[in-house]
Amino acid sequence: MSAVPLGIPSVRGVPRRAATPAGRARPDTPFLVDRYGRVARDLRVSITTACSLRCTYCMPAEGLPLVPKDELMTPDEIGRLVSVGVHDLGIRDIRFTGGEPLMRRDLEQIIGAARTAADDAMRALGSDEHVRIAITSNALGLDKRAKALVAAGLDRVNVSLDTVDREAFATLTRRDRLDDVLTGIKAALAAGLAPVKINAVLLPETLAGAADLLAWSVEHGCRLRFIEEMPLDADGRWTRDDVVSADDLLGVLRERFTLTPAGREDPSAPAEEWQVDDGPATVGIIASVTRSFCGACDRTRLTAEGTVRSCLFGNEETDLKALLRSGATDDEVGDAWRAAMWAKPRAHGSDAVELAADAFAETERSMGAIGG
Repeated sequence: MSAVPLGIPSVRGVPRRAATPAGRARPDTPFLVDRYGRVARDLRVSITTACSLRCTYCMPAEGLPLVPKDELMTPDEIGRLVSVGVHDLGIRDIRFTGGEPLMRRDLEQIIGAARTAADDAMRALGSDEHVRIAITSNALGLDKRAKALVAAGLDRVNVSLDTVDREAFATLTRRDRLDDVLTGIKAALAAGLAPVKINAVLLPETLAGAADLLAWSVEHGCRLRFIEEMPLDADGRWTRDDVVSADDLLGVLRERFTLTPAGREDPSAPAEEWQVDDGPATVGIIASVTRSFCGACDRTRLTAEGTVRSCLFGNEETDLKALLRSGATDDEVGDAWRAAMWAKPRAHGSDAVELAADAFAETERSMGAIGG
């Protein structure tokens, strides 16, 4: 990865290249490079703010305000942005998020449009590389749709599941639906979406059951990853003192399992991996608060309204959907996307060099509104 000049862009959110105050232009590259030398190749696309659960760290009890249907990206618009991203910008991994993606009745059409666009783009580039398409889901209703989603082109599913204790699950999600989630996971495995990855947010109230969740994941052939909670809760109640750290988790898991450090799948992967009882099973820990990995971030995000967010904690957004609907060309859309990513903050929404590793800029959106 080559370095790029540092500085703050003079122009944001416009379909032309940004430049630093020193007048040095963005490097002449088609890829989504930022001022710190990072290159975004992983696209996260939120397609709804609706969800069938009400997890306390993600949504208020009444849920988030819904994006009006005519303001959501359509399957065709998503397909076109995928085409631009893959063909012109170097995107190679795509994951659809929410809210809950399964709340979109046209999810199969979205996956199909993305698969066709990605495959056509790679053929046009003369490459046989496979662009991976995944969803992050709570798995409610997945048992009824897993086969159709695979047929549409889905490669993988990540399931959000913080506990396998029914009472704890009902308290945390405000819904008594654990059995339905487990049924959805089993359907995903049966449909060939293995390995299913389980994402579990580390919380004080579920820490005692973390070993049970790992044991369940190992038994069912799922790859478990624990994630430190970040200040992206809808109610704004997050405090640093409530964070369960990776070290706290490792202490609990080692009471029951032998864990051997296994590094990362690749340098940009957020999860540090440990072999469980000498393998082959592993458990990952995404220490997003206590062991920041911003320096290797390779993600670009689209909200359900079709705006680019270069960073989870950066409030600046560039409206690509508006460009599509105004008749912009693919080149104009790509230039706007490049300009947005060139302005990506250094870490946690800030360019401040002195920003503490566990400090975060205040964001106007919760995780449920941004997409994971």
